[in-house]
Amino acid sequence: MAKAFKFELQDVLDFRNFEKEQAQNELAKALAVETQINNSLDYIAAKFVDLKNRMKSYTDFEDIAASNSHKQLLESQKEQLLEQLAQAKLVSEEKRAVLAEIMKKTTALEKLKEKEEAAYKEQLDAQEAAFIDDLANSGTQNRQ
Repeated sequence: MAKAFKFELQDVLDFRNFEKEQAQNELAKALAVETQINNSLDYIAAKFVDLKNRMKSYTDFEDIAASNSHKQLLESQKEQLLEQLAQAKLVSEEKRAVLAEIMKKTTALEKLKEKEEAAYKEQLDAQEAAFIDDLANSGTQNRQ
């Protein structure tokens, strides 16, 4: 019986797959931060709309002044979130680049494994065909 196929670089491939999984997780975390910031920006935008609608009905100076203060606070929060979003996008792009590089290395090893396994199977098939030919030939030689 032929021995099973063994890829000599399997440990390296396993490590690369582990690295790929880690990089995917890191990218997912970075994208989650972006999503959270975008959700906060959406919330602030909704607050702006609500404030604008409420301000239309204000006639009292104190209400208008308080609304303007609230508007400035929302504007400040929006600016902070936009800065955070820009940073988060940079982090996401870095994580994406790391993942792409790891995937290149992993794909190269996987293709090498597939080639070696295909060559192994061809060799095994050739050996089996030769063995069957030998059996067939030995049977015809015994009959003569």
